[in-house]
Amino acid sequence: MTDLRRRALEGGKTLSRKAQSKQSSRASSQANSRVNSRNVSRHGSDEEDGNASDGTNWSVNSVDEVLALEDTDLAGTATDWQEELGDRIAQILDRKRSNIAGREENFSAYVRFLTAKYAAEELYGKSEELVGAFLKSIKTESSEKETVLALKALVLTIITITSETVYDLVDTPLKRTINDSKSSVTKNAAIHALGCATFYGGASLEETQEIMDFLLEIVESDGNSVGSGDDGAVVTAALEEWGFLATQIEDMEDSTEAAIEAFIEQLDSSEPSVQIAAGENIALLYEKSYTEAEEDEEVESYDGEDPEDESPRDGPKMVKRYEPYRRIDKLRHTLSDLASISSRRLSKKDRKSLHTNFSDILNSVENPTRGPRYQNAVNQETGKRYGSRMTIRIHRTGVMKIDKWWKLHRLQALRRILAGGFMTHYEKNEVIFDSLPYVEADALSVF
Repeated sequence: MTDLRRRALEGGKTLSRKAQSKQSSRASSQANSRVNSRNVSRHGSDEEDGNASDGTNWSVNSVDEVLALEDTDLAGTATDWQEELGDRIAQILDRKRSNIAGREENFSAYVRFLTAKYAAEELYGKSEELVGAFLKSIKTESSEKETVLALKALVLTIITITSETVYDLVDTPLKRTINDSKSSVTKNAAIHALGCATFYGGASLEETQEIMDFLLEIVESDGNSVGSGDDGAVVTAALEEWGFLATQIEDMEDSTEAAIEAFIEQLDSSEPSVQIAAGENIALLYEKSYTEAEEDEEVESYDGEDPEDESPRDGPKMVKRYEPYRRIDKLRHTLSDLASISSRRLSKKDRKSLHTNFSDILNSVENPTRGPRYQNAVNQETGKRYGSRMTIRIHRTGVMKIDKWWKLHRLQALRRILAGGFMTHYEKNEVIFDSLPYVEADALSVF
């Protein structure tokens, strides 16, 4: 890992206030129906889904175990996987001699290879043809399994071989699938694929904002805008990808209030995954309302922080730039209710997930410079608050602190794509590293 990559700036693409084209005020009315999906929340407990909380519990050791199993399935020796991947690629490109079952098998193997291995060399010179082959399967929808696997294969190809033009190739086909597919599972996968293609496929900031508007319309209409009314999985996917793309935009002042209104509506959902994704987006937007003070800017007090809290002063001073939402009391009340919800209709797992996540979200709305899993407890040795204690182990000794909501959004997006292959790609794929840069300072505190 080069020093340059270690010093990578946080935040990815940025957009100045002057450069950003102003979004028109949204006039869409809020749908009356609330999401009532049968899908189970994908935000499980800390022990079950690996979301780090107080300390590090998603470590490289567990990832290595997953990859060891993957490698056993993929090949008997260290080099066999490359040969087999080459054979699979050849079969994928020879579509005339294929059938549905064969394509499903080839796509499944391809997804396993590209998840567990960084295969840029093996894909070199073939990625454009592969994208074309995947789009044919996505367009024809011969079977749900083939289509979903093709969407996953497309995403993994995009993050393995960088291209500034792939977004232009996939934008229209993916939107068509989201709008027209009869399968909720396919729509869900296509929404995630569209988010990935927008982020990594060369979309301009204007195009990114257009996709965010498209996703927000899905949220505002409870999925009805794409023919999936009250489908919790589809609405959750739209919320998650909206938040992922929002991490690229520097100035969101003009669009924040309308977005928060839409997300607050989803806090009334009966589906925990929808509620949590909406809440995480609200926290991100509050975080974005604060920026670092300029060198020549005088800061008389540290806005939004407890005067007794010394830990934020260790970093750059942050200044509140605008009020994200005018009805803050209403929002606090709703978030507080979710942080202490005791409804019997919810499973123990869902209640715990809501309590943990909304305690964090409420804390960040009240103090926007505080990130996920912020601990108010004071370290007796330093006399300072512990601060954000969500961490990810890098190698055996390093620790990355997930102390910002933008970091959490990107980490979750990468884990949706890469699952157990995250660490392999993080170490070898510069595109993935640059999405979530590991700065040496992150490793200073190990809890």
